Amino acid sequence: MRHLIFSIFLLFGMQTIASPVNEMLDRIDPGASKKFKIELQKSDRDFFELDQEGDRVVVRGNTYVNIAVGVNWYLKYHAGIHLSWNGMKAKLPDVLPPVTHRERHETDLKKRYDLNYCTYSYSMAFGDWERWEREIDWMALHGINMPLSIVGMEAVWKNVLTHLGYTPEEIGRFIAGPAFLAWWHMNNLEGWGGPATEEWYAQQVKLQQRILNRMKQWGIDPVFPGYAGMLPNDAREKLGVNVADPGKWCGFRRPAFLQPTDPSFERIAGLYYAEMEKLFGKACYYSIDPFHEGGNTAGVDLAAAGEAIMKAMKKNNPQAVWVIQAWQANPRPAMIDGLKAGDLMVLDLSSENRPMWGDPDSPWYREKGYGKHDWLYCMLLNFGGNVGMYGRMDRVIEGYYLARNHPNGQTMVGVGITPEGIENNPVMYELLFELPWRAEKFTKEEWIKGYVKARYGTDDPQLLKAWEILAATAYNCPRIQEGTTESVFCARPGEDVRSASSWGSSRMYYAPGALRPAAEAMLAVADWYRGNNNFEYDLVDIVRQTLSDRGNELLKETMEAYRKKDKTAFATRSKQFLDLILAQDELLSTRPEFMLGTWLEQAKKIAPDDENRRLNEWNARTQITTWGDRTAADDGGLRDYAHKEWNGLLKDFYYPRWEAYFRLLEKRLQGEDVADIDWYALEEPWTRQQNIYPVQATGDAVETARRIYRKVF
Repeated sequence: MRHLIFSIFLLFGMQTIASPVNEMLDRIDPGASKKFKIELQKSDRDFFELDQEGDRVVVRGNTYVNIAVGVNWYLKYHAGIHLSWNGMKAKLPDVLPPVTHRERHETDLKKRYDLNYCTYSYSMAFGDWERWEREIDWMALHGINMPLSIVGMEAVWKNVLTHLGYTPEEIGRFIAGPAFLAWWHMNNLEGWGGPATEEWYAQQVKLQQRILNRMKQWGIDPVFPGYAGMLPNDAREKLGVNVADPGKWCGFRRPAFLQPTDPSFERIAGLYYAEMEKLFGKACYYSIDPFHEGGNTAGVDLAAAGEAIMKAMKKNNPQAVWVIQAWQANPRPAMIDGLKAGDLMVLDLSSENRPMWGDPDSPWYREKGYGKHDWLYCMLLNFGGNVGMYGRMDRVIEGYYLARNHPNGQTMVGVGITPEGIENNPVMYELLFELPWRAEKFTKEEWIKGYVKARYGTDDPQLLKAWEILAATAYNCPRIQEGTTESVFCARPGEDVRSASSWGSSRMYYAPGALRPAAEAMLAVADWYRGNNNFEYDLVDIVRQTLSDRGNELLKETMEAYRKKDKTAFATRSKQFLDLILAQDELLSTRPEFMLGTWLEQAKKIAPDDENRRLNEWNARTQITTWGDRTAADDGGLRDYAHKEWNGLLKDFYYPRWEAYFRLLEKRLQGEDVADIDWYALEEPWTRQQNIYPVQATGDAVETARRIYRKVF
């Protein structure tokens, strides 16, 4: 018995003493933790410090997350090692470069937020523990200490609705499928993409519990979804409660909104929080976004709604803070003005484009910002998980320091990222998360020099030239637009293609061919960096972007030939355009990050049974193409919202669309009276296919990029 007690004590002691920083270092490079000395020190101010003790690099900080930021800073700016989504492992030198002078960074911005509801569907719908372990490491390295955390929360709702008397079949018609849960959480739709099986619910609960346990080890506070009043549309008839009809969202009927004055509001909210606590415990932060994206508030007492939502949350946890997204009309002033300071935290969701914190140049300008309430400066950057080089470096930097020195900045408590999709444009996320640790204002030109050396581990004039071009073009968008300039390859064909998605833009904001010198600079030194993971990823991405840009211009040339009824020129240009799509498809087969198979096979891999496997694949295929049914896709505008320049998708989905369209135009040039194409009828069958796409990259990235670039240009 005494031996058993000692063993338990030893195990417990090892768990409490073991540093998550050391464990992360050993995941990056086995044995790397021995090269560092980690020192956790008390401090009211967030800081990290780099120092040297013999052959070991010392990293100090007041939290494990801040120490991880210090590790990341050291790796980037002392060792020339950059970890990002395209590579979270690295080979560290046997003896680390020494820290010659003690280096300290501090910040008074203690909150660093991560993720958007949409991210969970566009990029993380099918994440398993292996993927989540890497993502939490990425979070820690970038200082994130309050990420949105919604994995498995559909199980909470299943239990709540069961208590309310709903049958499994009725619950299945309410809870969305895995690739569409984000919009169900945000009260935009119900049921689409489902129903999942009991095995799926159980699997996701276990995954979330594992995620939360790792976050707890780091001292990361998860942000859970709180109760906003959502109920199934039949709640009035089924439960006899007073609900409002928020209307429709992009062709989908929204869930009902339980009136805050209804006596059942407190009871149902209490049931929701109780079921959540049983599975996942309490949280310090709850994300609650009623009336997201234009939800109808007619007949709703907004002040009462705010009070009821806050009361229910506080009853569950008196110390909790309500986190709300600032987007379009939200947060409604009438709903939040009566709430106490400190009880609400606002995410200024798109500070680089449409800030509400008080920037007078913003189209969503609010003179007093969020008044007494705390808020975070956030970068949205990506819409739909679309692929494309894009950012507003100057705007991100200028806006941040403007906010810091603005009267409304007195209630700014941190920064955050709120992308709809991740795993692209790593440069922008590095920039955003370094802002709190840089006291002095800087320019993108100054910053990019350090980024290039960190990214590739060397000073190289050609690499710097490439990135100076990129920083002045693709990453210096001068106007407000929803994410990257969209590739016309991915657009539904037409004579005048202005975008691939309904709300995006294919109008270029830099001169055609402006990125070609950047691609050529990378190709000029490509043989020297063969095998450098970051270089090969960036090379493929830059060449991909130049091909996409060429496609934009080539399509205009093709349509001009058609309008002039020049049959020969049209035949030549249309063939060149189709060949360019296939060239892009081949190029992207050299990196798994740009391959359809990576997405589809992960969707199937995580499925606990055959039924979910089929459902997951349909979810994965539908989301990136038609998105919804015919009404939502066409009338609601959702088709191609989550389009992707991916190997496999280009060849088998986008190419056939353009081929069919050019064939149609050829017939019209011959004088035939041909009906327009029913695009949804052409697209939807692909979502039900089950053909397998490869997950292993093929070909040499450097040689393929060079050959294709030379062939096109």
